[in-house]
Amino acid sequence: MLSRIISILRSREYEIYVKPYQLNIVGLRSKNTNANSFDDEIHVFYKTENGKWNYHTYNTTTDPGTFWLNNPSYEKGTAILAEGQYKNAYAIGLHRGLYKALKQVKAVTVVRDYDRDALLDFNNGTEESGIFGINIHRAESSGSTKYINKYSAGCQVFQNASDFDEFMQLCEQHRLRYANSFTYTLIDFRAVRRITWKRVITASTAIAAIALGWITKNILYNERA
Repeated sequence: MLSRIISILRSREYEIYVKPYQLNIVGLRSKNTNANSFDDEIHVFYKTENGKWNYHTYNTTTDPGTFWLNNPSYEKGTAILAEGQYKNAYAIGLHRGLYKALKQVKAVTVVRDYDRDALLDFNNGTEESGIFGINIHRAESSGSTKYINKYSAGCQVFQNASDFDEFMQLCEQHRLRYANSFTYTLIDFRAVRRITWKRVITASTAIAAIALGWITKNILYNERA
């Protein structure tokens, strides 16, 4: 899986960090559009001093829960982080003043879902960029959380508290060596699927047009003959 992620990052010309213990933090958004389940992943990988990759995978959500989709705190709708690489956009700080997490410190791009339903809407929302508090944090303070509910209004949220603690330990190692600055990259497999289908439809339309032209040409030829 790591080789596939690196391949995707390279294909998008995203930066890949290769210094020892310099973290690559990559969110993978699943194809599922039903909200309120932890069906996404955050992958963290870095090279050790001997040049080998260390690799961790965590269950997360990259989407808001149904509570905030139904009850947006912002009039334009609830924020859904857009695919992209957000360089140095995060730093260790206090999430809502309560515990250490990665806080958004530079602009990111979000899609505003304004339908006020329990489905994640990416096609009809409006994009905007800014600092919206799209943090990377955990759900419950212990154990594993079953449903997102109020834990995400657009944040990237760990399902399991122990996983999050391990993640923050890795972040502390990174901070000791490279200062309090982190890049977060989000790969959206729903977006990949939409692009793929668009290409398939475009290609099919082109083939159909060529075939129709060939048939028409032959009919005219036969009529003249």
